[in-house]
Parts: sequence; structure tokens; C-alpha cells
Amino acid sequence: MKEAMFYQPGEKNDVFCGLCNHRCHIKEGKRGICGVRENQGGKLYSLVYGRLIAENIDPIEKKPLFNFLPGSRSFSIATVGCNFQCLHCQNADISQYPHLHGGDIAGDERRAESVVDYAVRENCASISYTYVEPTIFYEFAYDCSVLAHERQLKNIFVSNGFMTPEVTRHLSGVLDGINIDIKGFTDDFYKKVCKARLQPVLDNVKLMHELGVWVEVTTLIIPGLNDSPAELRDIARFIKGVSPAIPWHVTAFYPTYKMQDRPPTPASILRQAREIGLEEGLRFVYEGNIPGEGGESTYCPACGEELINRYGFSIRRNNLVDGRCGKCGEEIEGVWS
Repeated sequence: MKEAMFYQPGEKNDVFCGLCNHRCHIKEGKRGICGVRENQGGKLYSLVYGRLIAENIDPIEKKPLFNFLPGSRSFSIATVGCNFQCLHCQNADISQYPHLHGGDIAGDERRAESVVDYAVRENCASISYTYVEPTIFYEFAYDCSVLAHERQLKNIFVSNGFMTPEVTRHLSGVLDGINIDIKGFTDDFYKKVCKARLQPVLDNVKLMHELGVWVEVTTLIIPGLNDSPAELRDIARFIKGVSPAIPWHVTAFYPTYKMQDRPPTPASILRQAREIGLEEGLRFVYEGNIPGEGGESTYCPACGEELINRYGFSIRRNNLVDGRCGKCGEEIEGVWS
């Protein structure tokens, strides 16, 4: 255990957690919504510090980040727990683990130094805090991130974007890239499907971008829930309003966890979403989870040249030259070195 960051003591040994926008009021002996931060004697503790449930080397494209060190390897880590309860969570076995196992905390003990050492030894260019919402193991992620920068590694969050502004500002000092889910564009969707709210997510997309973190956005398109052209256009317009250079990943849903009453997303819906994004002025829109449909590649927004040819998470050709289009010289926004 480690004493948590971002909390305030209350009366009668209560505490107020300020890590995410749930801002849980936690009574003594109880935990927050995430299931991994516990009030013990009026102090809030992280129960998952250094308790890793998942450790994998992934292609950076799996995060997904497409305009960030393409073709590189990222050491991906996670603990159990999450501050969302998404009905369609593909990693529910670890994100909901404490709730599904009577509060138990699983995971292997690791030190931040060993995480960074392993990433360097395996020729990874970055460490990704992912699989569950990384904010809930913030103390460990932050300690790893500080050490990673000392070893010239990049740091990446794959996030639901629900952290508080004070956490976002603190994190931006060590974070290089983030993929934030905009899961839908209505509060009703967030409340019913995720047990959360939309506005803090939108606020964090803006704030991360303003603070200089490279931002990409993902929307998992679920038939009948968030796939209307109007809602997709609203998401595209919001992203464009922050920056037209923010890549938007529109990805296919497959039935899982508590949402098995919906069909998989047709490729035609992804194509439509990509067209909407481009019509609204986004420079980079990518289709995901259906390899080979042609929407995974990076094209020059100026001349249309295919710059990075992808199939799934693999790169088959890269025609970028020092971050510019190899044909017309247009500067292509991203992190390339």
C-alpha cells in the first residue's frame, strides 16, 4: 500500500478523493468507486501500488496511437480496478476484479525501477499505462513516468479521460501522449453505459491538448447506441474545435461482458464515420478493429498521398520524411522521433 495523492481529510475520519471527477466521499474503512483506494484511519491509500495484473509488449498502434512513433514497441502495464463500469468493457476481468472478487486485489509485486529497466532492455520506445483506466493506479504510473523520462522513454496513457483538472496538470509534466475515449456524445449514454459523465471527458481532451500532450481520440461505435450520423458529426465537430490535427479513431464494437445483445459494428458504419470526420475538417481519421478495410492508413491531408500503410497493427510502408509528406512536403502533425 502507498498513501494516495490528491485527497483531502474530512470530518470523523472521512476523506474526499480528488483523483477523478467522481470525487468520492469515502468513509473510514471504505473504498472509492474504483475499488482500489481505501480510507484507513482517515488516510487514503492506493491498494494497487506496484501490483501489476498485466505486463505486455505491444505495438504502439494497439493503443491506438497512429501519429506517435509509428512501428515502435510500448511496454504496457496495468493493475486491477477502474473508475468506470462500462457494460461493454473488453477487460472487465481485470477492470472490475475487486468488485467481482469481494474486494480482493490481485497482481504481482513490481518496482517502478524494474518496470523501466525492462522497457529499456526490450527496446521499447515508451511505457503505456493501459488496459484499465490508469488514473486509478496514478501513484505508481507517475513514479514510473518520472524514471522513464530519465531513461529517454516516452509515457502514454490510454484513458477514459475522467481525471480531475489538478491531476491532468500534474500528469502533463511527464506525459507525452494520451488516447482518450469519447465513448458517446450524450450524458445519457455515459450514465447508462459507463456510470459516468461526458463533460469532464471533453474538458480533459481540451486541457491535455492545451498543456502540450499529444492527444488522439477513440470512439467505439456501438450499433443502436452511439452510431447515428448526427452524434458522430457532433463528436467530429468537437474534436475539430479543439484541433483539426487530433487523430480520431472510429473502431468496431464486438459483443462482450454485459453487452451481448448488440451485433458487431458493420464496416460500412466505420466508413461512414470516417467520411463524416473528414467532411468536418479533421486531418486524420482512422478505422479500427476491422483490418484490411483501408481506413487504417495515414494520408497526407494536402495531396492525398498514402504516407503510412497499415494492416491491423503492422506497418507495411512509411513514406514520411522528417515528419513531412514524402511527396508534397506538407508537415504532418504527430510525434515522429
